[in-house]
Amino acid sequence: MPEPDELAAARAVRRATLRLSRRLHAERDEHALSLTKISVLGHLTRRGPLTAGALAAADRLKPQSLTRVLAELEEAGLIARTPDVDDRRQRRFRLTGAGRRAAEADMRARDEWLAAAMSRTLTPTERDLLLLAATLIDKLADDSTS
Repeated sequence: MPEPDELAAARAVRRATLRLSRRLHAERDEHALSLTKISVLGHLTRRGPLTAGALAAADRLKPQSLTRVLAELEEAGLIARTPDVDDRRQRRFRLTGAGRRAAEADMRARDEWLAAAMSRTLTPTERDLLLLAATLIDKLADDSTS
């Protein structure tokens, strides 16, 4: 069982990351792709072609939950379905050029807001500390133990 000071630290990190996540969400264009669609494009950008099951697992969803999302992304020309070279029964989804541009535009807008906010409100030392904290938050996010 975590100590009270460890719980307080965890609460502070959770609250701060949630607030920043909400703020970044608010910076998105209201006509932009849904967060689920952006998440799919992001996974394909980082990891390359994936099956529907792998995409669903990455966001802890059921594959059936992504069926419509994948169909809409494919219809929009943002992803393409290709046969799996190892298992011909499987299909993998890959990012198209248009999909890569859409993902990059969405990320760029939020990165520009965040960079400007960091420049306005943080000292150079605070920005360095935040960069270190981002690395540590990624490390926490990668922890697969339950």
